[in-house]
Amino acid sequence: MTNGTGRTGTIRRTVSTLVGVIAATTLLAGCGPDGSGTAADGGRPSPTPTPKEKLLAAVPDGTEGAFRFTGKDSSSDISGVVDPGAKGLDLTAAYKDPEHGFTTRMSFLVMQERLWLKVKFTGTEGLTGLPKLPNRWMELDRTKLTDGESAPTYEGADVGNAGPIIEAATSVEAKDGQTYTGVVDLTKGEAGKAVGEEEVGALGAAAGQVPFTAVVGADGNLATLTLAIPAAGKAKAWTYLVKYADYGSAPKLAVPTGSAAQKAPKVAYDMLNG
Repeated sequence: MTNGTGRTGTIRRTVSTLVGVIAATTLLAGCGPDGSGTAADGGRPSPTPTPKEKLLAAVPDGTEGAFRFTGKDSSSDISGVVDPGAKGLDLTAAYKDPEHGFTTRMSFLVMQERLWLKVKFTGTEGLTGLPKLPNRWMELDRTKLTDGESAPTYEGADVGNAGPIIEAATSVEAKDGQTYTGVVDLTKGEAGKAVGEEEVGALGAAAGQVPFTAVVGADGNLATLTLAIPAAGKAKAWTYLVKYADYGSAPKLAVPTGSAAQKAPKVAYDMLNG
């Protein structure tokens, strides 16, 4: 396929997908397991913590320093750095267009209330009609975004929403000092929003019995949380993965300056606003 034109609709669908992916990732972050900012039991741990309480205590709460994040759901992958001290996020998602074959890689940088965007297209040989964007961080004015509420914001350290998912666990067993297994009821609390309401709804009764495995690192912090989502109807089985790594040693985030950044041009808003 060569000399393609009229990519505007494709780009808008791609951008909408990627913004939705990143927005969903930060949807519930910063809340306690019950969404209130505190533990579900009012913050008073049991005299002898249960496996579930121990696992919840391992979820990042912002005191661990900057760390790396990787997430995976039914259709996308996302990665980046979380810097609680700076109230910052650097999150990147990529999407390959199934029809035209090119890949859009979109990154958002959040520093408190400020927001930057970087976009890169690859595999575009022979294609025309793609927006021409600078290869640097473009600072966005949220008031110029049609759907500003979908733009990423810093809401807390647990960007993978591990806390709400673990809180919905109906059973948790400690295999050893670092590995936990159990079952999650994705219809409970905020777990369905964390994983994806449409995907959870498609599971039917199976949504109440989703197996998980979690690993806590030697430092006491959550390393991975994996949900084995079963097949349902025409949908294949898939994996929901949250991975946190390099606590305290990941690079701290900073506001981009000089030639590394500029104000977002009109074409960037046109792309985001569709």
